[in-house]
Amino acid sequence: MDILFQDWINLILRWAHLITGIAWIGSSFYFVWLDLSLRKRPGMDEGVYGEAWMVHGGGFYHVNKWMVAPSSMPPELHWFKYEAYFTWITGFALLVTMYYWSAESYLIDPSVLALTKMDAILIGLGSLFAGWVIYDIICKSAIGKRTDTLAVALFILIMAASYLFTNVFSGRGAFIHVGAMIGTIMAANVFRIIIPNQKKVVASLMAGEKPDPKLGLQAKQRSTHNNYLTLPVLLMMISNHYSMLFSH
Repeated sequence: MDILFQDWINLILRWAHLITGIAWIGSSFYFVWLDLSLRKRPGMDEGVYGEAWMVHGGGFYHVNKWMVAPSSMPPELHWFKYEAYFTWITGFALLVTMYYWSAESYLIDPSVLALTKMDAILIGLGSLFAGWVIYDIICKSAIGKRTDTLAVALFILIMAASYLFTNVFSGRGAFIHVGAMIGTIMAANVFRIIIPNQKKVVASLMAGEKPDPKLGLQAKQRSTHNNYLTLPVLLMMISNHYSMLFSH
């Protein structure tokens, strides 16, 4: 790939990744803050968990939260999903154009492990898929029913992945793949769990049935994970600008 062309592609993808990432992280942080700010007050409609009043941009906002869903659905329902999808798409495209296309420069370090370009790419891609599968299995197991044991299990998973990557890839490649694996887990949470569960709840309401509250609880668990996984992901994504993180 022509170096100048590759630089332009990387610039455009980084810009797009940054914009979509800000939108995703911003909405994630907002909803966590909103949940913590909800208050139960007299006179609220039946089924309302809490409400919050906000002021911003010269106007006032009044938000109610139903734990399952209201008795009827409004004509317009806003879904928060495309921020996650496009953040992952642009991030993966950036991973491909920089670390996979130029694997010899950015991903492979012969002093760590002598890999062919194809071997390095396959390990990288496989790790993204494997990370999500293992994480999902842990969350759906008995471990996932307790926050403390789940937190320990996920910490061990990330540490194990970090150890694997640092013994396979270059320093920069290892750090970016830890971030890419966590980012894939986060995006898959939205695509595979959060949005499908919410769609099932809406479908049940439209059919006049009572939604399963477990669907909402599972979606909330994964959404909370995404909020806190944001912090290590951001560190991994800026790590390649700081050699003291990856060069030893």
